[in-house]
Amino acid sequence: MLARGIDEDRGGIGMRVIVCEEVGSVDGLRLVEREAPVAGPGHVVVDVQAAGVNYVDALFVQGRYQIKPPVPFIPGSEIAGTIAAVGEGVDRGLVGRRVVSMCGLGGFAEQVAVPVDAAVPIPDALDVATAAAFVQSFCTARFALRDRGRLQPGERVLVLGGGGGIGLATVAVAVAHGARVAIAASTPDKRAAALASGAEHAIDSSGDPDEVAARLKAEARAWSGGGIDVAVDPVGGPFAEAALRSLTYDGRLLIIGFASGPIPRLPANQILLRNRSVVGVDWGAWALSHAAEQRELLDGLLDDVAKGVLRPVAPHVRPLPEAAQALRDLLDRKVLGKLVLTPH
Repeated sequence: MLARGIDEDRGGIGMRVIVCEEVGSVDGLRLVEREAPVAGPGHVVVDVQAAGVNYVDALFVQGRYQIKPPVPFIPGSEIAGTIAAVGEGVDRGLVGRRVVSMCGLGGFAEQVAVPVDAAVPIPDALDVATAAAFVQSFCTARFALRDRGRLQPGERVLVLGGGGGIGLATVAVAVAHGARVAIAASTPDKRAAALASGAEHAIDSSGDPDEVAARLKAEARAWSGGGIDVAVDPVGGPFAEAALRSLTYDGRLLIIGFASGPIPRLPANQILLRNRSVVGVDWGAWALSHAAEQRELLDGLLDDVAKGVLRPVAPHVRPLPEAAQALRDLLDRKVLGKLVLTPH
């Protein structure tokens, strides 16, 4: 194991990182050694014990995200670990505290420097690996349902991609809010995981797309007793229209992303009918421009974990050198729930 700095006077020790030297295939990622970060004023250095693997990380590497960092860069936006060093103006008593942080880039590394305000304490009820997979998925889910979808207790929710990281988080957040939930997922394991997280009904989304779309609409409307109040789509592709058609009066379709690849084209007449709405959900951009509100959102979620209201599913764990394969599996939709990388 590489040595670690423990206070503001240490730094410059080598560490392992995953680096993207050229945008394109995730298979081009390399494990290299870099100089470790030093805690500047107002910053802390975190010993990364787990780094969340998210769809957006793959988009950065492929050059498909709206923000295109100059190469080379270190992917990884979500980390959890312990504070190993503090900079000027930061309480030295924070050394050793378990924290989670959204770092933007640089997370696939053994150490990361972040502003002290971005290092959020992890409640005792949450282990470090689960914390590293928590923030992006659960913040997206609560922002989508509460702020964009206006979800009310007792409403009926349909979650596409219900066995993925966003999907399982959305199930948990919706159930905690008092909603009833149905999901669509492509494998028995994913459907079982969603049911274990609180979903009442699981729809098989494997097979011929036209047949699946018809089945999705029919089962969702039958389960809900006539129509879905809120449909959540982090997947895109051919089933967004079926979700739209399953909505009841004043139903809302929340568009989170396009993990399946194709961006759907939705018929405007189906939006007009029954006063339906299609609502965009860009939690990342909102969080960057609403720092105080985002901290309140995250603190509320972590408080719910501490109280046992939310019980996040433990992620799959892989070693840091397997970052490329982890992202490939995520892109190929082979992952049940969430993945994290562990540097040590």
